Amino acid sequence: MDFFRHRRASFIGSPALVLLIAATGCSPADDNASAAVPSPGTKATKLCQNLDKSLPRKVDGLDREDPEPRSALTAGWGSPAIILRCGVRRPAEMLDPKASTTVVNGVAWLVQERDNGSYVFTTGLRRAYVEVRFSKEQAGKGAGPLVDFAAPIKKAIPEGIAD
Repeated sequence: MDFFRHRRASFIGSPALVLLIAATGCSPADDNASAAVPSPGTKATKLCQNLDKSLPRKVDGLDREDPEPRSALTAGWGSPAIILRCGVRRPAEMLDPKASTTVVNGVAWLVQERDNGSYVFTTGLRRAYVEVRFSKEQAGKGAGPLVDFAAPIKKAIPEGIAD
């Protein structure tokens, strides 16, 4: 977690309360730009479709290159890809009071470092859970891309508790 602690002060913001913050445990982003498509309920699917329309063409200077299979519930930028999945399930770590959390421009995130050095960030306190995965290489550049996701998430996914 040295990467995250180092970057927290520079552009992440203050820690958020872990209660009711959500995340999912899935495999980290990789060079083949593929992502499992979540299967949320109808309400979350509509919110995620709205998010897809609001996502930026560039994130941290990287062009949008959506992963396979194509879906309004997944998006990607660059290579190795930054992968966004909307409508993921809440992970068990969400309820752990010792879990690492942060707030970036008004969006609360659960932070999970994987064994391979990649990171998974998942929103909490929103009506649908949004997950962003950074490869080890991307994580070495910092968590700045979370800033690019804050405005679209706040616009498309209202605050609240996901079903």
